[in-house]
Amino acid sequence: MSILSFIHALLYLLVLRVSQVIHASERHIKLDSVVPRKFATADADFFTHSAFRALIGADQPTAFGVMKVGEAEFPALNDQGVSYAVLQFPSGSLNQPHLHPEAGELLFLLTGSLEVGFIDVNDVLRIQTLEAGDVFVFPKGLVHYQYNYGQESAFAISAFGDADARTVLSPWSVVSSNTGDDNIAKSFQIDASNVQKIKASLMS
Repeated sequence: MSILSFIHALLYLLVLRVSQVIHASERHIKLDSVVPRKFATADADFFTHSAFRALIGADQPTAFGVMKVGEAEFPALNDQGVSYAVLQFPSGSLNQPHLHPEAGELLFLLTGSLEVGFIDVNDVLRIQTLEAGDVFVFPKGLVHYQYNYGQESAFAISAFGDADARTVLSPWSVVSSNTGDDNIAKSFQIDASNVQKIKASLMS
């Protein structure tokens, strides 16, 4: 094979490879942007959710409150991998220990202050104090809580990496009961020392 033929063959292979990469990239982009068939005939109303309007100008709640918008409340979220919640914390209120098995949670604190915590995969309780403007992530599947220790109400928004971010409660009634720390630890699959830390943190 002559040098010229070799160069032509090399150029042909290079063009073919680049073409395959471009085609694969275009296919990926197209797949990412395809609207599911059931959405194809939907009008703009289908993609709009207005329930949060009720929060604008509303009185402050007297107990912890959460308003969620997942695929059950907002069908347009189906297959989109996102959902949302608005959390309201009067002074001294608690979002009891819980977890989301399929979704991480990204919390943005708009007003007030919160103590937040989660138990990591090494069974270590991670606690942080948040002020307005802070963002905190609760990793997927880990037990976590939020507590408003301040005198003012706190207001937060949470985004979830799943259209149906199931919440599994770790009932505060159990943690605050006479149930032994060892039994609570076994139930939640955490160390008894972390049960004591959570109790001390939330009861202080």
